[in-house]
Amino acid sequence: MAAPFNREPALLNFDFYNPTQILFGKGQIAAITPLIPAGARVMMLYGGGSIKRNGVYDEVKAALGGHAVVEFPGIEPNPQYETLMKAVEIVKAERIDFLLAVGGGSVIDGTKFIAAAALFGDADPWLILEKGGRNIAAALPFGSVLTLPATGSEMNSASVITRAATQEKRPFANRLVFPKFSVLDPSTTFTLPLRQVGNGVVDAFVHVMEQYMTHPVNAPVQDRWAEGLLLTLIEEGPKTLSEPDNLDVRANIMWTATMALNGVIGVGVPQDWSTHMIGHELTALYHLDHAQTLAVVLPGMLTVRREAKRAKLLQYAARVWGLVEGDEDGRIDAAIERTRAFFEQMGVKTRLSGYGLDAGAIDAVVNRLEAHKLVKLGEHRDVDAAASRAALQLSL
Repeated sequence: MAAPFNREPALLNFDFYNPTQILFGKGQIAAITPLIPAGARVMMLYGGGSIKRNGVYDEVKAALGGHAVVEFPGIEPNPQYETLMKAVEIVKAERIDFLLAVGGGSVIDGTKFIAAAALFGDADPWLILEKGGRNIAAALPFGSVLTLPATGSEMNSASVITRAATQEKRPFANRLVFPKFSVLDPSTTFTLPLRQVGNGVVDAFVHVMEQYMTHPVNAPVQDRWAEGLLLTLIEEGPKTLSEPDNLDVRANIMWTATMALNGVIGVGVPQDWSTHMIGHELTALYHLDHAQTLAVVLPGMLTVRREAKRAKLLQYAARVWGLVEGDEDGRIDAAIERTRAFFEQMGVKTRLSGYGLDAGAIDAVVNRLEAHKLVKLGEHRDVDAAASRAALQLSL
């Protein structure tokens, strides 16, 4: 009898789609004029008003000169459902038919929700978030002008929304909420506070890790691409702090953050996202920046799951950090510590105590993970409440 056929894990089947047009470079905001349909009534959405101080607001208004424009400012970091629903009401009342997000990932995420909720009929738009976006049948077209590279929302179909009333943070995704176009002008990032710059680098780094740091499936293209993005962030990230006026550095970071989560490196490979799910609960409870929560959770999660991730951790240690000598466990330990040190170098603390939190926060986060049924996380669905607790305890 013939021996059973055995083979190494193989690249997974995939269906890749990304229709977003990217306008990259200084001065590209002016190029959006012909991309917005003639006669469209436009809602321009933004956050706290920094775009009025750095000149972006004036550039966008000039590009929209031929359109009726309604402005909606005040979209928060971690955009709130309650705020976004006010925008939905205005969209309907003013018969808006095109949205333009001007800002970072939070503004773009919020715009994606507004685009879907405005055409959701009479149903409760919260159902979009409860169903993860699977029930979206239509959405308004929209574009974006990115001013804070971090989340990749400018070139993907995903969003995360917070409901302040219940302290819930929910993700959703749907192909109908890809931006039609996104402007990436690195010069718009010069006025960002260094805290936000550091956050953006850490955010992009962890986005890559959640897609790369799983187990091998014979996907050398995705692996090498992901490793290249990580190396770029390690090399260029600190320069954004030491050379804040370097346009080339800003450009490389902006494009890397976009490439980290536009779908390319995630096709055909298993993905994790447990660090994000735990991080979302930390943000909802304690209002930490998204990247801050990722920096807290990831090192502990890598340590807790080192056996399931052993092969990739060793690959990461060698290819990203150049750690090729010594025993395997020592190399893994060193790679995790290098990761933590890099986050700290970017000005992002990696311990709960750095944000004034203690073991009580761990109990609160784990309770919420259980309440939200987030107890089968990770690429193997084996990150239960105990594993999440253990990861957080390593980052006290």
